[in-house]
Amino acid sequence: MSESIVGLKRTDMCGTLREGDVGREVVLMGWCHKARDLGGLTFITLRDRSGEVQLVITPDSSEDIRTKASKVRSEFVLAAKGKVQKRSAPNEKMPTGMIEIAVVDLRIISESETPPFYIEDDDTANEALRLKYRYLDLRRPVMQNNMILRHKIAKSARDYFDEKGFLEIETPMLGKSTPEGARDYLVPSRVKNGSFFALPQSPQLYKQLLMLAGYDRYMQIARCFRDEDLRADRQPEFTQMDLEMSFVDCDDIMGVTEGFVARVFKDVLDIDIELPIRRITWQEAMERYGSDKPDLRFGMELQDISDWASTVDFVVFKNALEDKGLVKAVVIKGGAAFSRKEIDALGEVCKTYKAKGMAWIVPAEQPRGSFLKFLKPEDIEALAQKTGAGADDLICIVADKFKVVHDSLGQLRIAAANKLGLIKKDDFKLCWVTEFPMFEWSEEEGRFMAMHHPFTCPMDEDLDHLEADQGKVRSKAYDIVLNGCELGGGSIRIHDRDLQMRIFKLLGFTAEAAQEQFGFLLDAFKYGVPPHGGLAIGLDRFVMLLTGAGSIREVIAFPKVQNSSDLMTDAPAPVSEAQLEELGIGVSSSSDGNNDDENLVMD
Repeated sequence: MSESIVGLKRTDMCGTLREGDVGREVVLMGWCHKARDLGGLTFITLRDRSGEVQLVITPDSSEDIRTKASKVRSEFVLAAKGKVQKRSAPNEKMPTGMIEIAVVDLRIISESETPPFYIEDDDTANEALRLKYRYLDLRRPVMQNNMILRHKIAKSARDYFDEKGFLEIETPMLGKSTPEGARDYLVPSRVKNGSFFALPQSPQLYKQLLMLAGYDRYMQIARCFRDEDLRADRQPEFTQMDLEMSFVDCDDIMGVTEGFVARVFKDVLDIDIELPIRRITWQEAMERYGSDKPDLRFGMELQDISDWASTVDFVVFKNALEDKGLVKAVVIKGGAAFSRKEIDALGEVCKTYKAKGMAWIVPAEQPRGSFLKFLKPEDIEALAQKTGAGADDLICIVADKFKVVHDSLGQLRIAAANKLGLIKKDDFKLCWVTEFPMFEWSEEEGRFMAMHHPFTCPMDEDLDHLEADQGKVRSKAYDIVLNGCELGGGSIRIHDRDLQMRIFKLLGFTAEAAQEQFGFLLDAFKYGVPPHGGLAIGLDRFVMLLTGAGSIREVIAFPKVQNSSDLMTDAPAPVSEAQLEELGIGVSSSSDGNNDDENLVMD
């Protein structure tokens, strides 16, 4: 049974009607959320993206309407005409709960089979099933609210940057493969067999060329692609709010970005962000929070206790200090109440980040700890005094190299805060992290690598260290961090061709390799380059943080799962031999491992 909407024109959205509309004749269209037949009196909850409203069919309604109403089931598409009236039994939980629609015309536009899961916000269907039937999952109000909020952020961005004199310019999707840290998605060329385009990991080179071309201020809501292993906040295709500016320094770019973030919070959540946003150097962030994306919603900072550890007869501490490492502690207030099992779990967190173990102590009158036999009473007292720990607190200690100590205790800090309920989703704390190292040591490569990308400009005062001591070189790079997540990041770019070639050489590029990979950029640098810099904010991640979603999959209309496949369309999929032959491509068979997509969804 399917009826036409000819003769009916929708006048209102379901969720917009209120008591002020009583007496009006309206035409509504949407999906049946639920239908209740009470023996002659039928109630239908009609839903569209704006919300729900109750339709009522009474014994006085025509036989045709009553017959149709008796056939309506969940997810039927309906059109209804009627008069708005007050409800005799108001529902204060519904925004439209003070009114209902007395139906005078009802049409079943489309019927529905029973859905594989309920279209409810609190539905417990597993994620694999929801992604397979994503078009149904997207009907859920929580998902529709996520998409609406995403739209509002994108609109806010375009309005804000337009006011600030930025031009929205699209950059190519099909470009050249260049080394940018992740694997490229390659697109074979039909007209040039054996050659490939690459989908952009970012618009980085193009936006720098736009500055060279004199466009001064560029922005784009850009689609980007990276063929890398997925996590809760990563997808093979993602969207970033991208910008670049000429004749600027770090403060200029950070100031414009702060204004944008504040605008979004105000437009979308009606929250006022205090400006300027706090700034922390990379060194300070690591030393205090054990992370270059610190969560500032709680304290529990790392404390250096190396001087105390040097006085204790404990070989673990001694070895770490002799190996030019350090000893640090985190004090967990109230942690004395943790069971041994819970303390051991914190130790496992540290081991995940390559710590050999975690020492701990409760400095109570009858102290407990993992290395008490190596301590004198005065040692415990001195440690408690140094760290500010009380008898009810737990002191967790890691001794190792800089990276291991900070990575492990930084994650322990987060785990402990989650356990104690210190992290609130509706509490938003922002900061800038600045002065990142220019290079980071790669154990796998046995050399220094660019911490960001090879176009990041070193700090002027560190240029003399470039060849002498790369570990000391800081960069003009900055990240904006929200609640322990990197919201976005950027840098001032190198605009001097000679300096760019120095950096390429330090990163292992020969002059020939640099020209082969980045020749179009280096050639452009011969024709007058303005000082420039920029930033990109992850739009998916921003929406995830503002909605409190647990994964960016919840804020992307049609996401991929952990093996980069689409459960709804079964992409990627084989193509015909004719298509491959036309592209000059042969495919070798190989096992793709675990194809259990249901197990691949969760991160």
